[in-house]
Amino acid sequence: MKHVVFKMTLQSNPKQIRRVEPFLKKINHAVHLDEIKMHKMMVSLTEAVNNAIIHGNKSNLDKKVHVRCEMLPGWLVVFVNDEGRGFVPEKVRNPLRKKNLMRENGRGVFLMKTLMDKVEFEHGSSGTQVSLWLDMNK
Repeated sequence: MKHVVFKMTLQSNPKQIRRVEPFLKKINHAVHLDEIKMHKMMVSLTEAVNNAIIHGNKSNLDKKVHVRCEMLPGWLVVFVNDEGRGFVPEKVRNPLRKKNLMRENGRGVFLMKTLMDKVEFEHGSSGTQVSLWLDMNK
């Protein structure tokens, strides 16, 4: 399959999350995901962008969220970069614990890890990168 790259830059405004669906539809036109894979990526990417805007960049309009999608051999990978301070994924509350079940938030990382074949978090001086890996051979 040819090397496909798509990019999108978002302001750190929660209203920008609505741009995720048209972005994924554009990607899907090139890579032809089945309905299940498209849904998994839609939910995961929406959660990653939401977390980047709200938690990473604290909805600071001076900060951006950069989204890059690449088709690698056997994989569709979407990278979401924020300009925030970062976090420790292992310290995110488990949404399945009884005391967390009724919380209104706290499920994004769990959903990404559940729906994607691989999720990676990298922290640097310029922010956090979340990598969402979808196995195209499954």
